[in-house]
Amino acid sequence: MSRNFFPAILLLAAAMSAAACGEAPAPTDPTNFVILVADDMGWEDASPYGHPFIRTPNLQRLADHGMRFDYAFVTTSSCSPSRASILTGKYPHQTGAEQLHWPLPEDQTTFVDLLREAGYWTASAGKWHLGDAAVARFDLVIQGGGERTTEEASENELMPGGGYASGAGAWVDALKQRPEGRPFLAWLSSFDPHRPYQEGILDTPHALEDVVVPAYLPDTPEVRKDLALYYDEIARLDHYVGSVLDELDRQQVAENTFVLFISDNGAPFPRAKTTVYDSGVRTPWIVRFPTGVKAGSTTASLVSTVDLAPTLLDLAGIESPFSFEGESIVPILNDPSAVVRDHIFAERNWHDFDDRVRAVRDSRYKYIRNFYTDIPNGPPADAIRGDTFQKMRALRDEGSLTPHQHIVFDTPRPEEELYLVADDPQELYDVSQDSAHAEALERLRGVLGAWQEATGDTSPAARTPDEYDRETGDALPNRTFQRMPPGKENTLENPENALE
Repeated sequence: MSRNFFPAILLLAAAMSAAACGEAPAPTDPTNFVILVADDMGWEDASPYGHPFIRTPNLQRLADHGMRFDYAFVTTSSCSPSRASILTGKYPHQTGAEQLHWPLPEDQTTFVDLLREAGYWTASAGKWHLGDAAVARFDLVIQGGGERTTEEASENELMPGGGYASGAGAWVDALKQRPEGRPFLAWLSSFDPHRPYQEGILDTPHALEDVVVPAYLPDTPEVRKDLALYYDEIARLDHYVGSVLDELDRQQVAENTFVLFISDNGAPFPRAKTTVYDSGVRTPWIVRFPTGVKAGSTTASLVSTVDLAPTLLDLAGIESPFSFEGESIVPILNDPSAVVRDHIFAERNWHDFDDRVRAVRDSRYKYIRNFYTDIPNGPPADAIRGDTFQKMRALRDEGSLTPHQHIVFDTPRPEEELYLVADDPQELYDVSQDSAHAEALERLRGVLGAWQEATGDTSPAARTPDEYDRETGDALPNRTFQRMPPGKENTLENPENALE
């Protein structure tokens, strides 16, 4: 991990001194940071990653002027735990917020804290989902979508499900509130493309024939319509990405601003969100940084969202604390062929339903360890209520699902799974019982075990009860948004921001 002992505040002081003397800004001006976070967007569901029909011209613009990471991963496919992991530079089980809706504890150190201490102005706008204690880490927090006015909103924003429903309506407003003369961090998070979906949010919605149905989902009109509505929300999100890029240009700070687009987890469909398959934990990761990244470049190097915290501090010239588990990816920004890690790790904990899964992946294989084999590998409650899963229930009852599609209902689950992801990117063929892959199985089993020991990943004292019905997605009597770790007083923020 890179260690740099020149805080951004010293660089800022030098720049301000030069400006006072009428000099041009120094090349060591502090880097600004804009982190754009999608909510439940699959890694390949955008034109920069080859999707032929989803309309994402602004994400394409970002990639054309920056670097596209083809093998980037979140540490967990679960909304609030993923965000807590990103901010703290730790794996979810180390944060005290590994279960859905558990707030980020006050005693956790985040990159936001360290940037702010170094003189950065810090803002968050959009989806929050981090708990009340985290609010004080930012100079400005605008939770939700912000206000819409006819004077400031575009026609698209004023459509049903516009800026407010997207969670992105206040992104540009937050940037406009930054003080002059200070470097800034803007954490801009959307609700898109999280369920539930609404028709009519675009003038020209995606058609059923635009849909690319993955092999693990049945190709039916119901599934295609569900995916088309998901595409619409991605297109709406893309609109707001463009607004942010335009605002950075307007403020003349784009050249020295590191812009990153990621998702907190995979698409909200069966065998994707909440799983540790690539469909659940692989994320789009696009960086635009004109002074530090070659335009139109791509990299096949493995990166994890646990690497973001040390990367931002590295670029800001701030020493990373030893609590950060990740590695700075600055070497990759400088050279797309550089390697900073050989493995990525992912975990699944409680998210609407009880579960405990761990995974390790390298450039060729994915190894999965299922600790609770008595429960199916189903999706979260919002996806269960969706049209795709309900159609799959009907097809299951008719005996019409393929084995790849039926996996979300199968019990018992295998204790171990192994996939040759280099040849089987959708992880359809488990080779854990194939002797030809015995060496990889044994090797990755050891890598995962060593990681668990090194990061203090131990089994919980007791399993956590489900809070939804696994067939209908209906809330059970014990359901509450007021979730906290056992023995902790609840301090969760407004329930309306606590999406599943």
